[in-house]
Amino acid sequence: MVSVKIIKVNSGVAVNKRLALSLFKKNVTLITEIFMKKYFVLILLMLLMFSACERSGKKAVVKKPVLLSSTTSTQDSGLFDYLLPLFTSDTGWPINVVAVGSGAALQMGRDGTADVLLVHSKDDEIKFVADGFGIHRFDVMYNDYIIAGPAQSSIAYNKIASETFRAVAAGKLPFISRGDRSGTNTRELSIWKSANINPEANPNYRSVGQGMGATLRMANELNAYTLCDRATWLSAKDISLAIICEHSPELLNYYGVIAINPAVHPQINAEGAKAFIDWILSKRGQELIAAFGVAEFGAPLFTPNAGAN
Repeated sequence: MVSVKIIKVNSGVAVNKRLALSLFKKNVTLITEIFMKKYFVLILLMLLMFSACERSGKKAVVKKPVLLSSTTSTQDSGLFDYLLPLFTSDTGWPINVVAVGSGAALQMGRDGTADVLLVHSKDDEIKFVADGFGIHRFDVMYNDYIIAGPAQSSIAYNKIASETFRAVAAGKLPFISRGDRSGTNTRELSIWKSANINPEANPNYRSVGQGMGATLRMANELNAYTLCDRATWLSAKDISLAIICEHSPELLNYYGVIAINPAVHPQINAEGAKAFIDWILSKRGQELIAAFGVAEFGAPLFTPNAGAN
């Protein structure tokens, strides 16, 4: 009887094992079916993608950052902080800016250390392209310069830049020049030249080799005169100087954009430079320029000018 009982127990265990194994197999099959149904579409899409990549032999394109060399006036005005994230969002091209004077920016172009330039020294830009360093110069926008000076200036408000400079020279009044070969510095020197004046003859004339924002702040601290682009003037904070001269024909300030010539510098990001130029000259880019500053100042800081091309 004992042996019979043992046999029954062993038989039951065997049956239980077979039942458990059967249930396990069924559960595995059920889980597999659920998994395959849930992820079938995803797996299929991945297989199709890998198959397409294998057939085409192409890899995902990683866009190299565009290096833009430009002026301190565009940087100090806040224009790039406003425009460039939108350029990247619209095109997928990352972009970095080096803000220097126009002369230094053009030299970066000659050296092949920039991909594209946005500067405001038109005669120098035309020569840059003629010398083969740039592909083409396009008009982008313009604003104007103002001559700022002490609020209690001995020079009356006027609209003739050369006459204002003559009065500064005659009175040996303090004048702060950027002195950095920038577009603003070049324009200032051209006004002195048109007035037949050597500014260095004035003992209170100082050439400081600084960008626009720093030059304006220095003039403010010294209660001196200076030439400043209107965008930087309007966006500057805590300035006690006043506008002494504006709206003179000599004070118009045109900005151009130039892609560096890849035939001269093959290493530059020619595709990215073209993408930036196409975007900033497009309806979208020009409308954004026209809107910049309106909310804060009631008028745009720059006037789009691509229509002149």
